[in-house]
Amino acid sequence: MKIAIGCDEAAYSLKKIIIDHLSNRDDIELKDFGAEAGEVVLYPDVAKVVAEAVASGEFERGILVCGTGIGMCITANKIPGIRAAVCHDPFSTERSRKSNNAQIMCMGERVIGPELAKYLVDIWLKCDFAGGGSTPKVNRINEIDAEYKK
Repeated sequence: MKIAIGCDEAAYSLKKIIIDHLSNRDDIELKDFGAEAGEVVLYPDVAKVVAEAVASGEFERGILVCGTGIGMCITANKIPGIRAAVCHDPFSTERSRKSNNAQIMCMGERVIGPELAKYLVDIWLKCDFAGGGSTPKVNRINEIDAEYKK
């Protein structure tokens, strides 16, 4: 699975922890879109680049981290075709994939600790869209999204 990852300066430490956590997995190809240590960036710029990379199909999923995860999520969801979700607990993380088919997970370094973040990444990566009763809802999200692509 190809995964794009990015952060702002508020979450560089958490991004490094996640990269280290995933680096030994043979089934993961990870590309870091920044920020680098000590680099000050606007989180919308990082979220835009990662979300565009996922929306284009170059990457299957993305992980975005900032102070709270909220700003990254809001920005990523501005990119047509993207469904991003803030993931700070196991149930919501699982449902973001199984019910909403989210391609991007967002987390906040100031909200959750490193062990929980690694646990949530593992949950999120193992989950697939379950379909079923959620299919018409996700289809409707896609229809609304398409209305605004024009």
